[in-house]
Amino acid sequence: MKADPSRQARLLDLAGLDTRTNQLAHRRANLPQSKKHAELAGELEEVSTDLVRARTAHDDVQCEITKAEADVQLVRDRAARNQSRLDAGQGSAKDLQALQHELASLARRQSELEDVELEVMERAESLGTRVEALVARHEAVAARVTEAAAARDEALGTIEAEEADTATRRIEATGDVGEELLSLYEKIRAQTGVGAAELNRRTCQGCRLELMGADLRRIAAAAQDDIVRCEECRRILVRTEHSGL
Repeated sequence: MKADPSRQARLLDLAGLDTRTNQLAHRRANLPQSKKHAELAGELEEVSTDLVRARTAHDDVQCEITKAEADVQLVRDRAARNQSRLDAGQGSAKDLQALQHELASLARRQSELEDVELEVMERAESLGTRVEALVARHEAVAARVTEAAAARDEALGTIEAEEADTATRRIEATGDVGEELLSLYEKIRAQTGVGAAELNRRTCQGCRLELMGADLRRIAAAAQDDIVRCEECRRILVRTEHSGL
């Protein structure tokens, strides 16, 4: 295949634009702002999960408090009724003695239930404090996520603008290459990322390897309109006055 040297030279413009496109794609894929946003979003999800669990535990302990209070009240009510009967002297001596024994038993039971109620209330207080702390942390992390998203979007916007500009310039550059040469370039580009490279000081600027021996002699002997390729990376080699042939 042959192509006018000036058209071959235009391949370097395309190669430069494609290199920049690849760099922008790499920047997009490894954007620090995106990584920071993802990390914060993950942290926010963890905090949200912890908050849901803490609220659930707090709600559960509130149910325990309600039950503990009801149990204590039942014992108090029973003790109050028995005390009223005892104070009124209702019943036989045996009945009154039984009431006294039951009152003593109820007093012990009430003390035990109040201890349980106190322990549950302490747990409720501790869980309430944890919920408040998690709510505050959730709000703080959510604010940081919003800030990180804005920073990420701004950085992506800058990349997108340069990508659009590069794409426009590439379309303009392809017009001077020629259909057949461009087709070959695009085929190589699909395999290597960039389809052409300058031969500078006997070195392929695509794979950075210096040409030696037979390869160098082959290219030196080729006509100016011959399409020559690097044997190592298979890119089209564009020869210039700096090629060192």
